[in-house]
Amino acid sequence: MALVKVLNEIVLFILLSSLGVQLFFWLGFFSRLAYFKPRNPKIKKNPKPVSVVICARNEAKNLKKNLPYILQQQYNNFEVIVVNDNSSDNSLEILLEFQQKFHNFTVVNLQQATLPGKKEALSAGINKARFDILLLTDADCRPASEHWISQMQEALDENIEIGLGHGPFNSEKSFLNFFIRFESILTAITYQSFSLAGFPYMGVGRNLIYRKSLFEEAGGFSKHAHIASGDDDLFINAVAHSRNTALILKPSAFVFSEAKSSWPGYYYQKTRHLTTGGRYKLHHKLLLGALSASHFAFYAALIFLLFDNCYLRIALGSYLVRMTVVLWLSRRILQKLGDLPLWKFFPLFDALFILYYLIFSPVLLTGNTKKKWK
Repeated sequence: MALVKVLNEIVLFILLSSLGVQLFFWLGFFSRLAYFKPRNPKIKKNPKPVSVVICARNEAKNLKKNLPYILQQQYNNFEVIVVNDNSSDNSLEILLEFQQKFHNFTVVNLQQATLPGKKEALSAGINKARFDILLLTDADCRPASEHWISQMQEALDENIEIGLGHGPFNSEKSFLNFFIRFESILTAITYQSFSLAGFPYMGVGRNLIYRKSLFEEAGGFSKHAHIASGDDDLFINAVAHSRNTALILKPSAFVFSEAKSSWPGYYYQKTRHLTTGGRYKLHHKLLLGALSASHFAFYAALIFLLFDNCYLRIALGSYLVRMTVVLWLSRRILQKLGDLPLWKFFPLFDALFILYYLIFSPVLLTGNTKKKWK
């Protein structure tokens, strides 16, 4: 009995400690996003020209569907570059048709074997870009408005070289879609809040803007060219800091895309993305590790103590304290990120997320870097 009591006290300590860490992140970091007000940039008399760069492999259907929304943006001076990365479908044929219709559209056709991932293709597109401001997105993405380019480039000035945009997934009525959106929102909450706190560590390639000169000064992707993923987060992790990075959260600057429609497809995508985390800067890894570990430990300890009548009230009280804070702040955040319907499912997916940690922990530990882009 004495041993059981000691064990329960240890678990109680884990519960309360992890609760403290979780409240630290939600109140100290995530509240910044909840109450974030986008700045009003100075009106630019002569907006700088922008190069939109897209990489595509076997994306014929998406290119035909989404390219018109990008090519018909309301912006005075921009070009669109699509890199056809060894496609085996009719992507090149569709791209050449667009090139005949739009004078500001360029196709870069890669036919040689490339390294895993899309970094080689993206580098080719960036090298082809005529302008210093690079706006990146994917072939399966569609801007929320015709003012996407205008809204994204407004963030850059003489000091700001990087703009972190938001790339939500389209909403569908399926459990997988709800879970993917929740995981994506949780990722967005983290990297956007950390950026507001002065610790920018990643961006999403679906909606990202930065200067070509910054890319060239950093040596492009040379430091991690052998890793399939990281064209967005590893690059941003290397070059972003509190003084050169801005967050762009205007709904008209969002870029929407389709979430994976199968669990195997989602698993493959996430295992590829998760290989990059171990290469972040040390202080980023420590913060992210503490956030994930405390989230998992909180629910693991909570479940354990629910079966102990002595600590049941403390366990339930801890859950109510944390969930009250989470629901209060997440509602404001989801309004900003355009997915308020997800809010009512937050408690469910927040608890189920411990399964996410269990399933993907082997990937984080082994760090397989050889997975292909497509």
